[in-house]
Amino acid sequence: MTSILVVCTGNICRSPMAEGFLRDALGRRLGEGAPDVSSAGTAGWEGSPAMPESVDAAGEFDVDISGHRGRRLTIEMARGADLLLCMATEHRDAIDSAARDLGERTFTLKELVRLLEVEPPDSVDEGFAVRLHAADAARRSGAVPPSRDDDIADPLGQPPEAYRAIAWELHGWIGRLVDGLYGPIDRAGGVAAEA
Repeated sequence: MTSILVVCTGNICRSPMAEGFLRDALGRRLGEGAPDVSSAGTAGWEGSPAMPESVDAAGEFDVDISGHRGRRLTIEMARGADLLLCMATEHRDAIDSAARDLGERTFTLKELVRLLEVEPPDSVDEGFAVRLHAADAARRSGAVPPSRDDDIADPLGQPPEAYRAIAWELHGWIGRLVDGLYGPIDRAGGVAAEA
């Protein structure tokens, strides 16, 4: 089964929300065939629950992350994932420094979305691995210039409004990611027809 590992720093704020939103979106889109989604942190607070503000912010989207427990990212976890989806460039760079061979499947969320949107899927059956390969090829070719806005800000220590803002940002980018990987949904609930 395909697996996605969402990565941030402490694995208690951003990545639990992103994990929850992505699991929810993929489950609604693909049902039982949805990729496995988990998360970890480069300095993960092992066993810690998600911050209450993250739980509340995710709950506003009807996504329950109250059972989340933080994990520290290991190379074994990273190697076991088909996609490493990082919340910031520092996380992508840390993975690249630890294991250069993982670079072709390691992206920031915003970077991957922009790369996928350069070339929409040829068909809904194109497949996860094919889409990731196309995104990596687009990155290497320079089809999408690097952005200075690849990071999702860390709300740790901020008021609840900051968590809510990050949740809204993550939810929007996750929706675009799922469309980029599997094709957009039309308003009637089906996959949009190709033009």
